[in-house]
Amino acid sequence: MNRDHMSKEWSRLERKEQKYLEQNRTVNATAWQEAIEKRVPKKLNETLDAAFYKAFSLVFEKGTPIIEKTYNREKLKQDYQINAYAADVRKNAKTIRSFGKKAAGSRCVNLAVSAIEGVGMGVLGMGIPDIPVFISVLLKSIYEIALTYGFSYDSEEEKLFILKLIEVALSHEENLTDGNSQIDRFIENGTLVITKEEQLRRTSDALSKELLYLKFLQGIPVVGVLGGISDAYYQKKISAYASLKYQRRFLQKRSQKCYQKKTAQSWKRMQEQG
Repeated sequence: MNRDHMSKEWSRLERKEQKYLEQNRTVNATAWQEAIEKRVPKKLNETLDAAFYKAFSLVFEKGTPIIEKTYNREKLKQDYQINAYAADVRKNAKTIRSFGKKAAGSRCVNLAVSAIEGVGMGVLGMGIPDIPVFISVLLKSIYEIALTYGFSYDSEEEKLFILKLIEVALSHEENLTDGNSQIDRFIENGTLVITKEEQLRRTSDALSKELLYLKFLQGIPVVGVLGGISDAYYQKKISAYASLKYQRRFLQKRSQKCYQKKTAQSWKRMQEQG
């Protein structure tokens, strides 16, 4: 891929990221949401916080083998290798954008699953029992996005990155701006100054805080459909942010590869001339 194509892809990504940040910077809670949140009993609040942390920790630490049964990991890795080869050979914008199209298709499927699951449990009046299912579908979506862009999710470093992605996607105001900058610094130098245990708690708290009144609603039959729809909303919001950041890592990786290749070629020419 030549320098002009790469520059255009970077510009497209930055515009999409800026749009995402602008749309999600402010808290847009409606009057009825705020009213319900004020009426959520303190005991339920504490129960929900504990349930989120327990479920999130269990699914995140132990649930990957089960989640992987819902998609073909090896095929996704092979698809990436095929697309990467095509991008190296053809060197045009279309082959680079094929990765994003693949990730978008995966996100749509998981969004549909989350919507069906959330509304179904909402009708049955199941709020808190829905949490592990929601988390599993969310992680499935992120794992598939990672593989589509050529990244694994097995290392402790990558798990920390995924946890941070989820937290930042649920942030607002200065927290969103600061968190996004931390993500970008990780992409540039591979460093997040926080332990996985601390980040696990921060991410769990962010999920619990954001979904509190919606899960309370989901515990009420029929009315719970509104809470169930929230699963699809947050699934879309978090996976969209994850896709943007994995795309940034992908472009960063390819940019470095192109630079290294050109440097090697220049060095070889100098040796031949000298």
